[in-house]
Amino acid sequence: MDNISGLNGAYADYYKSMADDVTAQSLKRKAAAAGTAGSSSETDDELMDVCKQFESYLLEQVMKGMEKTIMRADDKKDASTENLVDFFRGETLKTIAQQSTESSPLGLAQMLYDQLKINMGISPDKISEIAAENGAADPEET
Repeated sequence: MDNISGLNGAYADYYKSMADDVTAQSLKRKAAAAGTAGSSSETDDELMDVCKQFESYLLEQVMKGMEKTIMRADDKKDASTENLVDFFRGETLKTIAQQSTESSPLGLAQMLYDQLKINMGISPDKISEIAAENGAADPEET
């Protein structure tokens, strides 16, 4: 029975690492696609969405890092039950990070968006105009 528990744990660890890799690769592809397209309003919205997703992903990783610092009692628990708890804990952290980014953003998404637009060759005046349309403060005034 220990071999099965070990396999469950190994599978759960592999699944978590693959899910993180897939999320990171998805964000890279979306950012590249938004960056190579024209500067239409739809592309700007897509780029801002990718920046928000990145902010959420970063916040999720920070929360996971903070969680690792918590000392837990070493109770003898069933490995398969512990894997399920870890899975749902990860999903809960992901949801909390997404909701936090939507309700009270850190501002990282807006800064990343502005920097990407500058790197793509869009004038700072146009960026300020887009930021005002999105309800963000002008980065030069802060």
